[in-house]
Amino acid sequence: MIYLSRKMIFSAAHSYSISEWSEEKNRLVFGPCSHLNGHGHDYTLEVMVKGRLDSNSGIVVNITDIQKIMNELVEKELDGKFLNKENAYFKEHIPTTENLVTYIWNELEYQFSNCDLHKITLRENDFLYSEKESLPMVHLTRKYHFSTAHRLHSDLLSEEENIEIFGKCNNPYGHGHNYYLEVTVSGKPDPITGMVTDLGQLDKIVENNVLKKFDHKHLNLDTDEFKHLNPTSENVAVVIWDLLKGDLDQLYKIGLYETEKNYFEYYGTDRE
Repeated sequence: MIYLSRKMIFSAAHSYSISEWSEEKNRLVFGPCSHLNGHGHDYTLEVMVKGRLDSNSGIVVNITDIQKIMNELVEKELDGKFLNKENAYFKEHIPTTENLVTYIWNELEYQFSNCDLHKITLRENDFLYSEKESLPMVHLTRKYHFSTAHRLHSDLLSEEENIEIFGKCNNPYGHGHNYYLEVTVSGKPDPITGMVTDLGQLDKIVENNVLKKFDHKHLNLDTDEFKHLNPTSENVAVVIWDLLKGDLDQLYKIGLYETEKNYFEYYGTDRE
């Protein structure tokens, strides 16, 4: 099985509001997104399909055919639209990123020939995106940033072994990174709000449980978690999972960028 994807960008406006709710309740649940005049985004849509390789052509499917199918939906129903007012589905459903990716999946699922739809990723901005596959669940990822210093050093290794394995990262005074943390939760979008989780509550949990502990700190010297644990990015990802899991039942994945070149994922022990 081979997987291939195509990206495109479209622009749309929307508003999150439930007419039966008071203005105060809408603002409490949806924050600034409840502004009735709306706001907008440049969305990045990635459609991934899967199929068998054709031995004669050397391809699974002509990628331009995928683009044509995407264009037909996006240009007719999404691009340049105020979704709540101009798309029939979103006149009845709040156009959250979770509902949008589900809508696009349902519209495209049976449109392809010689291949099957595998995954749709919809990025609302650089710090928020949703993913949908064949299961009813939708993944929602929120991205955060923190800056910290650390020294890669294990008390279980000799001085020579630490230097050999970690090199300059074993510098006794430490070094630092701009970490980017992706927290992914998973669930079925709420039929009323269209959300997998309350983003405001998610932000508070990550801020209180992780960012306040680690941002602008020296992990080895300033945190309890790494006083006796080597703060490799692998360990940092596992520790962040443990710090969040108790308050996030829907937690699905931790993604951690140490640098643009180094990325780490952790799904918890349930998927090991």
